[in-house]
Amino acid sequence: MNPLLSPAPQPATSHPVPAPTFAVICGEQVQRALEGREKHLVELVEAGYRLHGAGDSVNPPSYFLRFPDRPTARIIALPASVGGPVHVDGLKWISSFPANVAAGLPRASAVLILNDHDTGYPFACLESSIISATRTAASAALAADWLSRSRPRPTRIGFVGTGLIARYIHTFLAGTGWTFDTIGVHDVSADSATGFHGYLRRVGAHGHSGQVTVHDSAEELVRSSDLVVFATIADRPHITDPGWFTHHPLVLHVSLRDLAPEILLASVNIVDDVEHCLKADTSPHLAEQLTGHRDFLYGTLDDVMTGRVTPPADRPVIFSPFGLGVLDLAVGKYVYDEVVRSGQLHLIDDFFHDLRRYG
Repeated sequence: MNPLLSPAPQPATSHPVPAPTFAVICGEQVQRALEGREKHLVELVEAGYRLHGAGDSVNPPSYFLRFPDRPTARIIALPASVGGPVHVDGLKWISSFPANVAAGLPRASAVLILNDHDTGYPFACLESSIISATRTAASAALAADWLSRSRPRPTRIGFVGTGLIARYIHTFLAGTGWTFDTIGVHDVSADSATGFHGYLRRVGAHGHSGQVTVHDSAEELVRSSDLVVFATIADRPHITDPGWFTHHPLVLHVSLRDLAPEILLASVNIVDDVEHCLKADTSPHLAEQLTGHRDFLYGTLDDVMTGRVTPPADRPVIFSPFGLGVLDLAVGKYVYDEVVRSGQLHLIDDFFHDLRRYG
């Protein structure tokens, strides 16, 4: 038979798939799924870091939406895809409006969209300020554990910045077995410092905290702590003297913009992802701009976990995590699965409409 006249090959018969569904998971459900599971969530975040380090993820640069009329505000899009057992795509859309605090609202608000890996259809929208705070705190607790393995374990912790993220980090440290002889607190807002002090005293009644001191200055706090947590809303460096760190503390630089480049250049610097962290005028980005190179970076947290690098104990060690969307997906998918298991998943009927190609 003339091959030009033979019947054209027919496409393989595709199997019908169920009509896609869409769920909304509120903040109360998110908190219920996560509360009290700090150890498991740190393990989940560690697994997410390892998948990312192994290349089983897609984590493009975050996109910053800024406003000429509101220069302190921003909304950030974090698209990502993660493989392994998580096997989901998605987007975190998180806003930071510092002026909210004066109005009695939290600074940050967020949603997380989960997309089906095979069809691309979004299947859930989750309240994500709690998810974001959880993955940030779990990452900080994970880093504190791994980065203290080559040095004496810190017993004196200090918090510069005393908002929601500081509270979550303390919760995750306590929930993963950390205890401290002393806890220092410093904030430019006396009300915030007092509120955090009250929180620490309340949880201290249950054996999670040591002696709590509110410090009048950041210098006093840093010099008296061997684990320092920066969780502020600073948009430019306000800590400039490397001499504050001569006792070689471990620093969780969660807010990313507190430390002057000179401090980083005198320290061992660990990041979560090099390309992500060296952008948007973070302290590591400013150090790169000042020096014209990245030699001041010692490695990533994944490098530490896999044994490729071991931070020395004779210098300050600074962990600067930009925050990876793959971690939000890992935590968000865990929440989704927990809500499904509970039988409390709230589906939006007929969210997707007109699904037939030709009507």
